[in-house]
Amino acid sequence: MKLFEINEAIKKIADRDDIDQQTLIDTLDSLKLTRDAKLDGLAGLIERDTADIDFLANKIKQLTEQKKQRQNQKENLLRYMTEVIDNAGIKELHTEHYILKPRSFRQKTVISDESKLPEVYRVKKEVVSIDKQKLYNDMKDGNEVPGAHLEPNRKTIIS
Repeated sequence: MKLFEINEAIKKIADRDDIDQQTLIDTLDSLKLTRDAKLDGLAGLIERDTADIDFLANKIKQLTEQKKQRQNQKENLLRYMTEVIDNAGIKELHTEHYILKPRSFRQKTVISDESKLPEVYRVKKEVVSIDKQKLYNDMKDGNEVPGAHLEPNRKTIIS
C-alpha cells in the first residue's frame, strides 16, 4: 500500500460509525505503524543520500585540487624540458619514444599590477541581476509580477 493510500484509508476508517471502538483503534494503529515504517525508511534513504552528496562534494574538491596539481606539474616539466633542450642548442631531439621540438607560441600577456594599466585597456561590463528579496517582498504583499510567482516550499526536517 502506498503512503497516500494509507493516509486515505486512515481517514475513511476514522469517519466510519459502523465499527466498534476496539476494532477501529486496532485498525488505525496497524495502518499508522505501516505508514510510520515506510516514512522511517524514506528518512533513512534521505539520510543516506545526504551522506553520499557530502562525500561526493568532498571528492570533487579533492579531485579538482589533484587536477590543478597535475596541471602545474605538467607545465613545470614542460618548461624544464624546453629549457634543457634550448640550453643544449638542439632544435629537435629524437628519443626512443618521442620527437621533442621546442617551439615559440604567441606570447603570454601577464598583468603584474592592474592598477598601473592605462584606462584604454579597461573594459566596463554591466551586469544585470534580479533583486530576489524585493521581488519576493512585492509578491508576498500581493503584487502580481509578470514572469514570476511564489510557490510553496515545504520540507520535512529529519533529526
